[in-house]
Amino acid sequence: MDVLWTPPADVRERSRIGAYLRWLAEHRGLEFADYHALWQWSVDDLDAFWRSIWDHFEVVAHTPPTATLTDPAMPGARWFPGARLNYAENVLRMPGRADDDPVVVAHGQTRPPVTLTAAGLREQVRRVAAGLRRLGVGPGDRVAAYAPNIGETYVLLLATASLGAVFSSCAPEFGTRSVVDRWQQIEPAVLVAVDGYRYGEKPVDRRAEVAAIRAALPSLRHTVWIPYLDPAGPPPAETLTWAELAAATDEPLTFTPVPFDHPLYVLYSSGTTGLPKPIVHGHGGILLEHLKMLALHHDLGPADRFFWFTTTGWMMWNFLASGPAVGATIVLFDGNPGHPDLGGLWRLAEETGTTYFGTSAPYLLACRKAGLVPRETADLSRLRGVGSTGAPLPAEGFAWVYEAVGDDLQLQSLSGGTDVCTGFVGGVPLLPVYAGEITCRALGARVEARSADGTPVLGELGELVITAPMPSMPVGFWNDPDGVRYREAYFDHYPGVWRHGDWITINDRGGCVITGRSDATLNRGGVRLGTAEFYSVVEGLPEVVDSVVVHLEDDQGGAGELLLFVVLGEGLTLDDELRRKISRELRTALSPRHVPDEIHQVRAVPRTLSAKKLEVPVKKILTGVPVDRAAATGALVNPESLTAFAALAQRRTATG
Repeated sequence: MDVLWTPPADVRERSRIGAYLRWLAEHRGLEFADYHALWQWSVDDLDAFWRSIWDHFEVVAHTPPTATLTDPAMPGARWFPGARLNYAENVLRMPGRADDDPVVVAHGQTRPPVTLTAAGLREQVRRVAAGLRRLGVGPGDRVAAYAPNIGETYVLLLATASLGAVFSSCAPEFGTRSVVDRWQQIEPAVLVAVDGYRYGEKPVDRRAEVAAIRAALPSLRHTVWIPYLDPAGPPPAETLTWAELAAATDEPLTFTPVPFDHPLYVLYSSGTTGLPKPIVHGHGGILLEHLKMLALHHDLGPADRFFWFTTTGWMMWNFLASGPAVGATIVLFDGNPGHPDLGGLWRLAEETGTTYFGTSAPYLLACRKAGLVPRETADLSRLRGVGSTGAPLPAEGFAWVYEAVGDDLQLQSLSGGTDVCTGFVGGVPLLPVYAGEITCRALGARVEARSADGTPVLGELGELVITAPMPSMPVGFWNDPDGVRYREAYFDHYPGVWRHGDWITINDRGGCVITGRSDATLNRGGVRLGTAEFYSVVEGLPEVVDSVVVHLEDDQGGAGELLLFVVLGEGLTLDDELRRKISRELRTALSPRHVPDEIHQVRAVPRTLSAKKLEVPVKKILTGVPVDRAAATGALVNPESLTAFAALAQRRTATG
């Protein structure tokens, strides 16, 4: 495979992981020849590794822990018992930053840019925490934000955490049903909501949705109104304004010490086939995991401006939110990433001085397909890192970044999940970047590939599993006191081992390739095929905008049927010639097994609100499951897209 980037010779002197290695040598007497040796130690001696993260980053705790890991068995591993700390206190330390340094730079399409200095951020958090306290919010109470990726939402997260209360956010593009399905489970006491937002040039009024959400949540004691779309618009009855919540006060900024595993925020699974799982993350686990990833893997510090394109409904927003904990300035963006064109985010990187640009693999591939050359349309000289997640990034995506964005930056493809609020495979400054390959398994993450019979495999496709606990694994699910739903979600398949639901191949140098969801497996003649390589080939064709592929098994033990659905460019129609072209490309690039039995044109591929393709619900619909049982339509960005698959299922049934 092609090496696209090689670490500089002095990487150990220049990087934060190099500083950590020197610290280990000085304070622990440990020396490691290379990253692989460091990783092996980090998963073999979890106690020593995670304690070193705590000590190296000088975590602020009101009460020190009595141990590091009392019981490594999963589920139920208990980390840092006895410790009492606060996530917000550690974030707001902002190491290496002066009071007048900008630490939050917020841009969007609804209002002019807003910048908060370190002192300004602490002041806003102090005021909002006092405002929440006046509303009766205390430890354990839930505060919900129906708000975009703006400074107020970030301040609210930190203010809520400072009180020991529990934060939860939904992006305002979420429809009423989708929001209510999430928040009825956690019963928030306070709702903070915007009146609307602007997506590109289009104003989107959300007042009716907010009214419906309020009516569906009897637990609400207070609603706080952010006049974001229309600053002069009157607030609804019986609401406070954000200005009133953040009013001047003499109350000092204080931090409620909470246990290591005290709930910090609730994130949610996509909820495509039922109620979204309310995943509870704790103060300590999130803090330690993000300190490790942001500093040691992404190499972020006080000189950096850290951007990730995300909404408040995706876990990458929570990941971005921890940036100041390692001293980095975070760059927030709210709006349409394709407005006025796909170059908008790259020009934002120039304008904000972004040094680390995080986005999704589909965005990078869309830029490539559009023929965009960001290095020619924006000054990206400060950019030294690009992050990609949300879907596997194929080799041609890697190559495009190095050709069109910058040849001396480090591209880090990473994969993880809402479940752990991090990437457990990703990049690291110490290792080269290979085209199409995730560089390594993250420190402290014992990731393995397992064959169908549960045997660990190397160099072969297998189930992605995690065989040792990580501090950022969920505290549990909300309203799951006996842990039944939690165990069913991750530990039913391999007792005591976390099964994540992805196919992964780990090579002999520790590099990883993820080829799709294992629950969307394509199994032809006993050979398991990942979906990611299909999409790489099919969507690489100039005629194809989007696609989804499913495999329908044969109950009689036959090969079953492989069905491919394509969204074509404007004005194009799928004909036999294009079908033959698609089949020929798949046969040539992959194998005869990858050639579909049928290819159909659809108007849109169904996607979740976080842009993931819905392969499993499509498969269920095609096997006769009604749409309302196959997918929770409130979790989709385009629920109407499912009707085409239901219609095809009816036609297939009618024709036998």
